[in-house]
Amino acid sequence: MSDSLFLSAEAAAQRQTLRTRILHTTATDFDSLALAVFRYQAAHNPVYAAYLRHLRVQPGQVTALSRIPFMPIGFFKRHTVLTGFETPPDTALIFASSGTTGAQTSRHYVPDAALYDAVSTRIFEQTYGPLTNFHLLALLPSYLERNNSSLVYMVQQFMAKTGSGQSGFYLHNVGELTERLHQLRTSSDGRKVLLIGVTFALLDWAESTAAVSLPTDVVEKLVVMETGGMKGRRQELLREEVHQILTGRLGVPAVHSEYGMTELLSQAYSKGEGVFEPSATLRVLLRDINDPFHLFEPGQAARQTQTGGINVIDLANLDSCSFIETQDLGQYVGTEGTFRVIGRFDNSDIRGCNLLVV
Repeated sequence: MSDSLFLSAEAAAQRQTLRTRILHTTATDFDSLALAVFRYQAAHNPVYAAYLRHLRVQPGQVTALSRIPFMPIGFFKRHTVLTGFETPPDTALIFASSGTTGAQTSRHYVPDAALYDAVSTRIFEQTYGPLTNFHLLALLPSYLERNNSSLVYMVQQFMAKTGSGQSGFYLHNVGELTERLHQLRTSSDGRKVLLIGVTFALLDWAESTAAVSLPTDVVEKLVVMETGGMKGRRQELLREEVHQILTGRLGVPAVHSEYGMTELLSQAYSKGEGVFEPSATLRVLLRDINDPFHLFEPGQAARQTQTGGINVIDLANLDSCSFIETQDLGQYVGTEGTFRVIGRFDNSDIRGCNLLVV
């Protein structure tokens, strides 16, 4: 990336060092790297810097993750959130959230697509193994109807990395989806089949005659992953209800989930029961519902049952903002940073890639 695009040569040098560290980060250096990203963004992100000044925060005095202010996610609707750039480069990807007609949507500028590709691939493969072990089928009708979905972009990159001629997208042609699953039952390449879909479309398919009685040898190869979202197409259901319907109709032992959104470039995955694992570049912290600047400490006795607003540290958001105050509600599970998403704040609008609403 040309240094001439940056606000300064200093910003370019700092960014390159941080980018390299992000690509190789581990759990042991997450805290120190997150603090370094915070100082970089506090110095070179005009929107975030203005927010810190409004809060009277001195970046040099912030020495712990619990003291970093998280930027409200709504800023992506009202501002161009960029770190190190005066304006978005011509080559930047622009991801936009879905919304109802006339609603203001978030816009996330991504100058470095290669960083997004590398991080998202790393997270997936550390969780599930090489993408070359999968045929990838995607049932994402509402996202395919737009041309700026971060989820569709990520899945396209994953499909290319599978190297499978059987991978592909499905819009409303669920009959063809079922037919492809039956064809893959005879595949001798040892690959699993990952079916990733928006929740309402998976439910529609599972409840259709096309998906009835999938053969056992199909089910044994199949990993079903929901990305959340009813998008006004169906009555909202709890995740547990959705998973019960899908496991009952499809015969799979568990339904996997992906936690992601337009404003984040890192993902978290659940292999069942809606319990998400933090990833190499993503960590979730819970904030007090009534005091957004108070974070629940990991060692608190209330950790197991305390509901809080979800704050996300996403190191892959190097060129935007890595510290996001979402409108999701969550709970910690256990003591290793795992979490559940249990709903959304009542006054927040439904966002593309969001998870289920209580």
